[in-house]
Amino acid sequence: MGFIGYIKEEIQIIKERDPAVKTSLEVFLYPSFHAILRYRIAHKLYLKKHYFLARWYSQRTARKTGIEIHPGATIGKGLFIDHGHGVVIGETAIVGDNVTLYQGVTLGGTGKESGKRHPTIGNNVMISAGAKILGSFTVGENSKIGAGSVVLSEIPPNSTVVGVPGRVVKRDNVKIPREDMDQVHYPDPITCDIIKLQQANVDLMEKLLEVCDRLKKLEI
Repeated sequence: MGFIGYIKEEIQIIKERDPAVKTSLEVFLYPSFHAILRYRIAHKLYLKKHYFLARWYSQRTARKTGIEIHPGATIGKGLFIDHGHGVVIGETAIVGDNVTLYQGVTLGGTGKESGKRHPTIGNNVMISAGAKILGSFTVGENSKIGAGSVVLSEIPPNSTVVGVPGRVVKRDNVKIPREDMDQVHYPDPITCDIIKLQQANVDLMEKLLEVCDRLKKLEI
């Protein structure tokens, strides 16, 4: 794909996933558009071992856009970063195709690993605002990470994750985040646990009443 073709593809991706865009020209105002385009250039420099030049270019981009993507990161096609301020993608992160990141997302390390230090994000994953994915593990394809979640371990494909630390609250939800951009309607694991406890309490009370009735009958 040539440079013009790549620009057209990026414009289409942003128009497709952000309902606020009314015209193609608006895309050129998006920090994420410039951040991803500049990342592609810096990444090529990095692969050619022009490390200082690649980092210099990526740091200039971070100052201009608020989005910091290390030139060593590997990013597939169709990445969309909505708003984008505070997004950080580490050097050994691998991001699959058609991934969506919202503002404040970090794909970082824990400071304990060497070599592959950052997460691998599968295809069609959506990571909501403020979520932190920390460590060298995989977030399976078609998964959704809830806003503010802190994910520290492997996530199976087709999962919905919420909380601190992140926990899987739904499996096999195969809606593709590229088509379903809902960041809000996730199951609440605390509410779910409370409902289960309430139901267990009701069941115990019913059994206790049954035992009491039997004891009364025996006394008669």
